[in-house]
Amino acid sequence: MNLFGTQKINDLGHLEIGGCDTVDLAGRFGTPLYVMDEALIRRNCREYLDGFKSRYANSKIAFAGKALLTTAICRIMDQEGMCLDVASSGELYTAVKARFPMDRIFVHGNFKSESELRMALENGAGRIVVDSVNELALLNTIALDMGKKVDILLRLTPGIDPHTHRLISTGQEDTKYGLNIKDGSAMAGVKKAIAYPGINLKGIHCHVGSQLLDTDAHFAAIRIMVEFAAQLLQETGFMLEEINTGGGLGIRYVEGQVPPTIDAFAEIITSAFSNAVEEFLLPWEPILIQEPGRSIVGTAGTTLYTVGPIKKVRITEEPGYRVYVTVDGGLSDNPRPILYDAVYEAFPANKANSEPTETLTISGKHCETDMLIENTKIAPLEFGDILAVQCTGAYNYAMASNYNRFCKPAVVLANNGKAEVIVERETLDDVVRHDIIPPSLA
Repeated sequence: MNLFGTQKINDLGHLEIGGCDTVDLAGRFGTPLYVMDEALIRRNCREYLDGFKSRYANSKIAFAGKALLTTAICRIMDQEGMCLDVASSGELYTAVKARFPMDRIFVHGNFKSESELRMALENGAGRIVVDSVNELALLNTIALDMGKKVDILLRLTPGIDPHTHRLISTGQEDTKYGLNIKDGSAMAGVKKAIAYPGINLKGIHCHVGSQLLDTDAHFAAIRIMVEFAAQLLQETGFMLEEINTGGGLGIRYVEGQVPPTIDAFAEIITSAFSNAVEEFLLPWEPILIQEPGRSIVGTAGTTLYTVGPIKKVRITEEPGYRVYVTVDGGLSDNPRPILYDAVYEAFPANKANSEPTETLTISGKHCETDMLIENTKIAPLEFGDILAVQCTGAYNYAMASNYNRFCKPAVVLANNGKAEVIVERETLDDVVRHDIIPPSLA
């Protein structure tokens, strides 16, 4: 068992998070329940800011809101001095409602509608990260119509294989994102951006992929991006002020995964960036921007479930049977295992000091195969136990759905012995709130 942040096992043998007994939390707030460790989120933010700024003062860190975004999370990011990247009008609206400083917002997305772009400009978003020449032209038209000159980054594709799951790879040449550097599209796009009267090109952006357990792809992308900035200077005399190399640092989900620490990551990235600036003879030091998401909130999240039916079934392979343990959630609160083979570890929160002596398959209660964790070594489970699944802070609540018309779980923030709800549990009335029976069916 691996414990993260403020997690510990108390005298009752129960898992504690932020000084809160998780068995008590399950009783108070129900299950499934997302529990977020506030102290660990804040610590990770500070490690990023301190790690980068102490080594390369001209650094900014933007939290990738797609990992987990609520108004309370926005407030934490603001208090910790983070920037914020948003990828939809919904994420932007969440930041607006939380009164997050708009000048620290990066607006992402490979297809931003005209209404989304206007919303970003009306609210004074700090940067629009432009993904295509179509968007660039549209944004220029909107900016001129609104009497503005909009600050942008242009997203480029460095053409790197990040060696992660194909569904969370984004920096290779065959991708829907950005403008390709190798085929000349990026240089052509940058030159267009410089020429547009409604556009103020501040810099360039790339992102190579997610859940990366080494820094090889980041290292390669940095050199390519800095070299591109040098080529642009040579061809046009234009100096890019900012270079955003995205996020992607992975976390430990299961034994054997050993990502760099945030501090080690900061050392590698800032060194690579400084060396590239020197190698390609840039006569200035661009602002270095990072966009971590998973590595800030991933290990800070734990999902609590109640154990239901347990079945032992025959199978043909060794050992000749499989034990299915069904919990009261599944793919509607965590679709990642089905989407791209994500893996997790779990243990009983109500007997957290028990030895893992059984091999069990944790399955959900949806009308699908819906396996959360397959063939995991775990302590014996009984009907009614509280199961804690580790490292669910990123892309779990963010991807939750109402499949089978399930109600989305509550999210609580645990800190210093106090648990506060930051997202209320949906009700059955919430599930049908937008349904309409038209007059023809009345």
